[in-house]
Formats: sequence, structure tokens, C-alpha cells
Amino acid sequence: MQPLDPQQSAARTWFEDLRTRICAAFEQIEREAGSDACFEYLPWDRIDHSGAPGGGGVRGLMTGAVFEKVGVNVSTVAGQFSPEFAASIPGTEDDPSFFATGISLVAHMANPHVPAVHMNTRFLTTGKRWFGGGADLNPAIPCEEDTRAFHAALASACAAHGPDYYQRYSKWADEYFWLPHRNVARGVGGIFYDRLEGDFDANFAFTQAVGEAFLTAFPPIVRRRMNLEYGAAEMERLLDFRGRYVEFNLLYDRGTLFGLKTGGNVDAILMSLPPLARWK
Repeated sequence: MQPLDPQQSAARTWFEDLRTRICAAFEQIEREAGSDACFEYLPWDRIDHSGAPGGGGVRGLMTGAVFEKVGVNVSTVAGQFSPEFAASIPGTEDDPSFFATGISLVAHMANPHVPAVHMNTRFLTTGKRWFGGGADLNPAIPCEEDTRAFHAALASACAAHGPDYYQRYSKWADEYFWLPHRNVARGVGGIFYDRLEGDFDANFAFTQAVGEAFLTAFPPIVRRRMNLEYGAAEMERLLDFRGRYVEFNLLYDRGTLFGLKTGGNVDAILMSLPPLARWK
């Protein structure tokens, strides 16, 4: 892979640092639950559709007493899009070359009262440069207190960077995280944004704020719910809910499609799937 320019290097360094801090926070929660679970890290190298190498990443995975399965992946890849996929990506009209770096996180929780969560932020370079990402909460058993706290953290991050950001990006999340074949939402929303281009410094600062908001908001939610009692009925709700989560990620998720179309690590891409799910 070619040497990174200053913007690419700054974005990659930030995503890797955020990964380190998130993993430490999640491991601390496991310690508080009396578990010694920790993340296992597996590096991987990318080979694109032409057989050429082009960067790679690290898949971080933990299974514990609180986090039944959580993956925190970082990747930095470059190369050329396949001709058919390039047609769907802005800035590739004259050159299919690309660079992408980002972090992707999905946590599935052991206690049905603790919501699953997704967070992803990324920086993509083609003939254009843009940031995208967001975070959303996915409870099998919704709790208004958790929903309010999660949205409040994201709204605060948005307010510091654009007066209409939260309104726009929370609406976009509601539209994006929707299962049209079932006419239901995947969860209780959050924010989603994509193709945020123009002022690199401003857009990078907003993307950093989203990551910090997630790290501020989610661990307290876990701690509030992780010791609540549950039984068979709650587990049935969790497994049914996870079935919907699987359907969204395999049918509609842009990150899944991007990873598979660009020679990403299949295990890292599909780490978003829960360890157990059910379809009646």
C-alpha cells in the first residue's frame, strides 16, 4: 500500500486510538462482573479482486460474562474497486482507486435487558474525500431511560458541529435502520451520516465527537442493566430480536456490502452477527 498522506494518517491513528479506549472500557466492565474476559486480536491482510495486496486491519473479539460477543475492528485498505462496484461510489468516474480507514463495532449482550449496540465511523478517499458513520442502540427489551441517554449524548455531539445535524442524522438513522420487508425498525435509532465532504478538519472533528459520545453513553447503560434478573421469556425476546438484526445486516447494511466487495476479511465483516438467534 502507498504511504498515507497527512489526512489519511490522522484518520487511521484516531480510529486505532478509539478502538484501544473502547476495548479497555469494555474489559473493565467484565472485571466488575468478576470475569477475566479480554479481547483477542487477529491481524489480517487484504487481497483485492485483482489479487493485489492492499493493507488490512485487526479484528478484535471478546466473549465474556456481560458481552456475550463483541467485535471491535479497525481496517486501513487501499486498491481499486471492481468495475461494477466502482459505478456506485462517488469520485470513481475516472479512476477506480480508493483508500478507506475506519472502525466498526457491534456488541451483543448476555443479559436481554442490556441493549445491543452498533458504532461505525470511516474515512474514504477516491476522487473525493468524505467521512461517514454513526451509532445506534438495539434493545430487545426497550427502556426509555436508556434511549433518552443514548440520544442525548449523540445530540450533544451533533449540536457542537451543526445546528441541524442531530435532526438530519437521527432521521437518516430511522430511515436507514429499517427493515422494509418486515416494516419494523432494527432498534431505537441513533444517528447515521455518510458522504460528509468538504472541510476535512470540521468533518473529522465531528466524526471524533461521535466516537467520544458513544464511549461516554454506552458503558453507563451496560452497568445499569447488566445485573437485572431475567428468565426464559426475556431470552425468547432476545433471540427473536436478534433474528431481525441478522436480516438487516445481511440484506441492507452498507458496511457489509462494502467489505465483501473490496476483499475484506469475511470473519471481521460478519462479526456483527450474534452468536445465537432464532426464527420461529
